Amino acid sequence: RILNAGIALCITGETGCGKEHLARELHQRSRWREGKFVAINCAALPESLIESELFGYAPGAFSGAHARGYSGKLREADGGVLFLDEIGDMPAGLQTRLLRVLQEKKVTPLGSNASFDVNFTLVCATHQDLTARVAEGAFREDLLYRIQEFHLRIPALRERPDIGGLIRQLWQSLGAPGRGLRLSDEAIAALARRPWPGNVRQLISQLRVLMALADDNTLITAADLPPENGVSRPAPLPDEQQAVR
Repeated sequence: RILNAGIALCITGETGCGKEHLARELHQRSRWREGKFVAINCAALPESLIESELFGYAPGAFSGAHARGYSGKLREADGGVLFLDEIGDMPAGLQTRLLRVLQEKKVTPLGSNASFDVNFTLVCATHQDLTARVAEGAFREDLLYRIQEFHLRIPALRERPDIGGLIRQLWQSLGAPGRGLRLSDEAIAALARRPWPGNVRQLISQLRVLMALADDNTLITAADLPPENGVSRPAPLPDEQQAVR
């Protein structure tokens, strides 16, 4: 309903908790599903590239620009969903330009005097505390209010009361039943007790490791689980033990 109403949604949560997965699922269930889901990671590109990626550029706008120009992600998202991941890392200069686009629903490419109408719904995501970023002077307060018309926090995996059920669901979705692989109740309970700093992303990786190491048609027990960090340290060789002494 939030997306259908064109209300800007800001999803917060720790790394690996599934912010982009949720955004894509919301896109598929919303009235914007016929349009594109356009994602850009604000922390993964330098400032100059973020600006050209978002707003596009006119032909010959700068050295190395494509001869035909580039429409940009904002125009590409027209009629769909624009997903700005790690919005808390957006450079200050771009925050002003983005705010203007969100207010006017018009995009002006770099090096162009022409403006283009856009109509999309905005979903942002971050693991940072945007209110604290505003207090530090690193994020515009007026932009915060514009991108966070509705705030949704995804709890960390360790905070979820249904971890055991989630483990079973993921185990099924990863294809374990097709190989006859089962997780014992003790193994599920042991996995549920782990802190999972990488959240669902880390849990999925761990389950995939268990599947890869298991023979078909076996029951995986708590004794089969790798260490919590996923890395087992081999015992030192005799000469290494002597060196330590």
